[in-house]
Amino acid sequence: MKKISLLFALFLSILSFTACSDNNTYADQLDRERESINAFIVKKGIRVISETEFNNQGKKTDVTKNEFVLFNNKGVYMQIVDEGTGEPLKKGEVATVLCRFSEYNLQTDTLQLTNNTLAYSGNVEKMSVRNTSGSFSAVFDASSSMMSTAYKSTAVPAGWLVVFPYVNIGRLSSATDTPAKVRLIVPSSQGQQYASKAVYACYYELTFMRGF
Repeated sequence: MKKISLLFALFLSILSFTACSDNNTYADQLDRERESINAFIVKKGIRVISETEFNNQGKKTDVTKNEFVLFNNKGVYMQIVDEGTGEPLKKGEVATVLCRFSEYNLQTDTLQLTNNTLAYSGNVEKMSVRNTSGSFSAVFDASSSMMSTAYKSTAVPAGWLVVFPYVNIGRLSSATDTPAKVRLIVPSSQGQQYASKAVYACYYELTFMRGF
């Protein structure tokens, strides 16, 4: 029942937001989206670094300085909190990846969807991730995915895929092992289909580990 209530509340929120968006031109919506991203960056005291700085730092972000790297070609901002146990997915590899996530709508400044609560502790996102010569693609397992249920699509948001070249996807087999943990700001063009349609950015907190 709690799961149904959460998804129904999400649907009403998106429906209301979409109705308001219909009164604006696409250019207006993009301006509003950029404003929400910039406001979030200021509010959270984020230091944005370039891809050149990121590469010079060994493809790392300094969490103590609250750094996020901006990938200009996608408009996605990423902070690597923990690179995780194991190793990155190899070229040609297809792996089952398990994910915990929290999704925040930056336009409404609200938590929109999450499986990081006790009520949803059994709902780990399961996805199949493929590395094709360094290009990543992924789909959710529709039988268990909250994202797939909420947004009526098994496609993993393109913005999530920028993570995989830079983190390790391993199994947690000891008390010292940790999942990869990242934070993302994802514009509508790289987001789930409702965000794309209504033109709003999302902030994500994500963890990834290898499944069986």
